[in-house]
Amino acid sequence: MRGDGARGAKARTTRTVVLAVLGVCFMTGLAFASVPLYRLFCQATGLNGTTNRGLAAPGSVHRPITIAFDANTSPKLPWRFVPEQEQETVEIGARDMAFFTATNRGAQAVTGTATYNVTPAIAGKYFTKIQCFCFTQQTLKPGETQRMPVIFFVDPKILTDPDTRDVETITLSYTFYPVDSAKTAS
Repeated sequence: MRGDGARGAKARTTRTVVLAVLGVCFMTGLAFASVPLYRLFCQATGLNGTTNRGLAAPGSVHRPITIAFDANTSPKLPWRFVPEQEQETVEIGARDMAFFTATNRGAQAVTGTATYNVTPAIAGKYFTKIQCFCFTQQTLKPGETQRMPVIFFVDPKILTDPDTRDVETITLSYTFYPVDSAKTAS
């Protein structure tokens, strides 16, 4: 009888250990998957002004909207980064292009990467980029100036969303940060 109780306790202990190990494995996997899953969620919902990526614009619906452009740089990046135009009026659904200019004011080549968002945040899911300098890292030599295009459109579905009905201006904002060369080398 005593042996049965010891075997039962051992079975419960083994089951607890197995469940704990599975739990740790699951949580570790979830931690690694959380960033890509969050990114996908933001792209699907436009959360925090996340934009979409597209291949082609659907075509103009002959309704204008103003796009304002904002450019920022990290204090650790010796670049001057500005939009060529502060704002422009575009047709919803039509493909458009805007340019930003970056100049490396430092004494050595520097690689930067841009983060972006759209405000108001609810408009993010309707702002679609076809091509953007923000999709890849940018390297500028000392004193080099580079024009950086972004090709985009505003999805006509913005007109049927009650939450975006009053949106007249969308601000596309970029911030450039230096790329940590130690991280990119590994």
